Amino acid sequence: MTYALLKDKWMRFFDMRSDVKTMIQVYYTPGLGPRPWPYAEHEEERVRWALERYESMLRAREVAEDDQIPFLSPYTGTEIFAQSFGCPVYCSGTNMPFALPKIHAAEEVRSLRVPSAFAPPLERVFRIARRLRGRYPEALLQLPDIQSPFDIAALIWEKGSFYAACIDEPEAVLDLCRKVETLLVKFLDAWFREFGTEYIAHYPDFFARGGLTLSEDEAGAISPAMFNEFCMPALQRLSARYGGICVHCCANSERQWDNFARIPGLRLINLNRPEESLKEAYVRFAPVAAQMHAWCGDGDPSPAWAGHIPRDAHVVLFASASSDEEARRKRDALAGARG
Repeated sequence: MTYALLKDKWMRFFDMRSDVKTMIQVYYTPGLGPRPWPYAEHEEERVRWALERYESMLRAREVAEDDQIPFLSPYTGTEIFAQSFGCPVYCSGTNMPFALPKIHAAEEVRSLRVPSAFAPPLERVFRIARRLRGRYPEALLQLPDIQSPFDIAALIWEKGSFYAACIDEPEAVLDLCRKVETLLVKFLDAWFREFGTEYIAHYPDFFARGGLTLSEDEAGAISPAMFNEFCMPALQRLSARYGGICVHCCANSERQWDNFARIPGLRLINLNRPEESLKEAYVRFAPVAAQMHAWCGDGDPSPAWAGHIPRDAHVVLFASASSDEEARRKRDALAGARG
């Protein structure tokens, strides 16, 4: 199948009325070395690794013949937008970078300026993406790590006082979230204008045309009412602006599932939860949106877990492989799991 036809298949998959209900991805990158940490000083290593990964994915695609489309990744941590607001960043040398808070009280929000879409941390991402596209002009780019406005606000504002402010000074929290949303819109507008609206999602890595993808991980720390107050309005605006939305959440989020299901334009949801919880998720979201949950990647696929997925659910099934033979075997097993 050509990439053009495969892209169209993905878009039919997102259409809940279509008969394309299963997509298969086998993660196999032969010969690829370990990924460098996405620190500012590692730009050359990051570019080199991303190119090597793309070339490895091209070879693996010939072997697995699955539904994954090879892509170039200007990968980052969660820190880039908070850093653009002035947050310091901690790099341990043994883990991903993460932002340290810049503000500690509500009165500090008012003086916080919305940075440019090309603030230094974001300009670096654009620069890496341009270098990658310079080598492979037709390749898809993966979005960098996009957190929700509320998630980024919780990085900028020290969390102990941030969550207290959600109750005591909600207007300040909403003000910060709106400033973050403004920066996200500026960045995404610039990104899609330069690189196009076909892309690979930030996490997990599936193809999309139009819309946006983001993480809503702080949803596990707040009540459904607080979600509706602080998160839902921004998600509604972003989905409307870009023509749909895909949401990742790795938090203890069961209390928010009804809210997630109400997000307008929800195309796909990814939940990282224990097996028993995800069995329920497959049922809850089957009529609502496509699903790509992490549980499916644990071990070889088998009827034991595939049987818990409703027949009408649209799901991405995936597994990892370390050899050509294993990649083909797992592709076949995944295909057979849904019949």
